[in-house]
Amino acid sequence: MTYFQMDLSESQKMGFIAVNLALFLITIDFTAFSPAIPAIEQEFSIGVTTSQWVINGYALMFGVLIVTGGRLADIYGRRRLFFIGSAIFLLFSLVGGLSLNTVTLLISRIVIGAGAALMWPSILGIAYTLVPLTRAGQVGGLVMAVSGLANAIGPILGGGLSDLWGWRWIFLINIPITLLSVFLCWKFVPDDTPTKPPQKVDYAGVIMLMVSVFSLLFGMYVAAEIGFYRLLTLYFFFVFFVAVVIFVFLEVKKGKYALIPGDIIVNKKFTVIGVITFVTAVVFFSAILYMPQFFTKVLGFSAIDSGLALLPLMASFGVISFLSGRVYLGFGPKLIICAGMLLMGAGMLWLSLLSAESRYIGLVPGLILLGLGLGLFNPAVTTFAVTIVDPGRESLASAILFMFKAAGGALGLGLNAVVVAFAPDMVVGIGQAFLLNSCLVFVSLIAGLFFIVESIPGKHKS
Repeated sequence: MTYFQMDLSESQKMGFIAVNLALFLITIDFTAFSPAIPAIEQEFSIGVTTSQWVINGYALMFGVLIVTGGRLADIYGRRRLFFIGSAIFLLFSLVGGLSLNTVTLLISRIVIGAGAALMWPSILGIAYTLVPLTRAGQVGGLVMAVSGLANAIGPILGGGLSDLWGWRWIFLINIPITLLSVFLCWKFVPDDTPTKPPQKVDYAGVIMLMVSVFSLLFGMYVAAEIGFYRLLTLYFFFVFFVAVVIFVFLEVKKGKYALIPGDIIVNKKFTVIGVITFVTAVVFFSAILYMPQFFTKVLGFSAIDSGLALLPLMASFGVISFLSGRVYLGFGPKLIICAGMLLMGAGMLWLSLLSAESRYIGLVPGLILLGLGLGLFNPAVTTFAVTIVDPGRESLASAILFMFKAAGGALGLGLNAVVVAFAPDMVVGIGQAFLLNSCLVFVSLIAGLFFIVESIPGKHKS
């Protein structure tokens, strides 16, 4: 515990509590709903192709807006943007908790993701300004620890709230915690005046990116409901294609002010890492959506039991993530990233063998393998990505990589929903979706072996 002991004033400690409460809430909202999805489906009489938007909508909006959130924090100040994001997060948590239909529920989750995207860069910026530069490493470790804890207990907390008081309380519990975080930040975190020169925000690029990814997801959703060759399905895919073309044109035109600047996207190593992250992100999203479906509908688990059943995945993910820094320095990026993908693919392949006769104990090795792979892969690709870009671009590179991860996970989950929808039954569909995911990971592994260099002298080991 001495690693996290820092000599801070009372105001700094309260400021840390404020931002870590918010960090905890944002992270836990990625996983807390997973065991409650079956209860939501039952109340609103919807299927998994619709209910997956509870996870997808939040993650996708968060990923699309996180880069813009960082730039807005530089323009308007971190503290001010934190308050704006918190207000959105709080208001639509209330809307979601009181929602009477599916549309209101899903819109609230999407807008909550937007609020979280505005809060996240401000949280990190505030946390790093509360301590001397020499303590920045400890702040990063604390952020990882809080995020890991939230990820691990999210399904358990969500399942417990769903069983005790109903799934709406997963929304409503956000309200008092957000209010406390905002109050502490208002009282103990000093106002910050932006020190960087005014930046241009690529609003047009953000809008086109949102239109493209959401139209593709809507297209896959409609295809799962009515088929691929219907006019409405083809319309959404056409909108996706047009939006992508416009987005690329705008990015080239914007230059250094683009959402994804040219100097980053032409970096071949970063592009390869981004594509690999985009493709493999589906494994985590699919596991936290479909495994609770299997636990509840096939094994007869309660919501809290489904959350607890994910513990082998979440615990192994968290523990290995915490230890991965030392492993990365010892073995270099190529071995760690590829080992992570190998374990992720093996875990998905194991879980793809599930059937109506499967028992929980037989699925545990697959969950552990998947958690170990995620724990190696995620920190390693982030570290590698920020060390292969030009100095001063590290934060932007990290945000862009997270955007790839969120968008890839959401789109991959949409593809999984199509596979499940066209399968003879849910169990067969889950197995086929997991098999597809494992193939995607193994293909990415081959790309990793060819394109990820063993070391970057003077950078990743520094």
